[in-house]
Amino acid sequence: MEPVIVGWGHTPFGRFNALGIEELIHTAAREALASAGIEGKDVDAVWLGHFNSGLVPDSFCSSMVLSTDPGLRFKPATRCENACASGSAAVYAAIDAIRSGRVRVALVVGAEKMTALDTAGVTRALGGASYQKDEAHVSFPDVFARYATAYAAAYGDPTEAMAHIAVKNHENAMRNPLAQMRRPLALDYCLVPSEKNPMISAPLKVTDCSLISDGAAALVLVADDMLSDFPKAAGFRAAQQVNDYLPMAAKDPLAFAAPRHAIAKAYEQARISVDDISLAEVHDCFTIAELMMVEAMGVASAGEGRRAVIDGVTSRGGKLPMNLSGGLKAKGHAVGATGVSMHVMAARQVLGEAGDIQLPGASLAMTVNMGGDAVAAYVSVIEAIKV
Repeated sequence: MEPVIVGWGHTPFGRFNALGIEELIHTAAREALASAGIEGKDVDAVWLGHFNSGLVPDSFCSSMVLSTDPGLRFKPATRCENACASGSAAVYAAIDAIRSGRVRVALVVGAEKMTALDTAGVTRALGGASYQKDEAHVSFPDVFARYATAYAAAYGDPTEAMAHIAVKNHENAMRNPLAQMRRPLALDYCLVPSEKNPMISAPLKVTDCSLISDGAAALVLVADDMLSDFPKAAGFRAAQQVNDYLPMAAKDPLAFAAPRHAIAKAYEQARISVDDISLAEVHDCFTIAELMMVEAMGVASAGEGRRAVIDGVTSRGGKLPMNLSGGLKAKGHAVGATGVSMHVMAARQVLGEAGDIQLPGASLAMTVNMGGDAVAAYVSVIEAIKV
């Protein structure tokens, strides 16, 4: 049995004081069930992607999904956590269950409530995804500043390309009604530190950093022998996961090894090259990460990603548009929801249901979701399936 996506849900990402983690889960899950035209009783099992790490006091959220619909009661429900790739971990657990034959209909939800803490509290919570023995004092802006510094030493200053990435992703978010930051950024504003755009960890400024977000996304996956029961479906041409060592000291930051290996394995599984990809939703937790994704995907060779970005290769009208949703930078980064959100955006694109962010003629969409210091990497290639 091969899994196919037949429904989805997606809350707006943003700061929602009145909504807790449970309300976010229910909103996305209800929309996904309605999108697929099924009820809770039709679902065999549930997976929830949720990082938490102290963002909310609820450490046992998997069964919160069940109260979305009375028919979900007594269905097996499991929480998946793999840092910022927790959402993709939930998607892949459902994929494996369907392929095994144990499950035929899966509900996958990714959710995070981040804004209940202040910025310092969120920074501490996210820092739990690093190697605590040696890195407990290192924030993730510090981590990715090291990537940018290493890149600059090897290839030249990436600041201009990083600014172009921020501008591009905010432009894309202007088309996305679900995005948190639907306002443009000027290139000059992104290039120069200022009172409103201070340096967070040199060379990363505020405009190089993804957002603190609340939000949820959901998918309904079914076995492909059920295709005739649904009006639309998107399938997985490839689905690959790679995990690297946890300590920063054990990895070469320039290698960006886990994403690079996962992308290569996805190309091999799908029997395609980068030239076959219509668009990509990639993990731009910081603008330097998207720049390195450009090179890991093979859009440009090492050190040449800067020119590709500045020349518009990854812009909406370019050869390989990236983060048409606005990405983590502007759509938002509700951590546990991010991987599921990427898959929702990819499925909508290849099925021609992406609304104002639709790329005409999109046939293959790649998602690259990353957890931690390039530790966990999940890469999917999504295509439309005839029903």
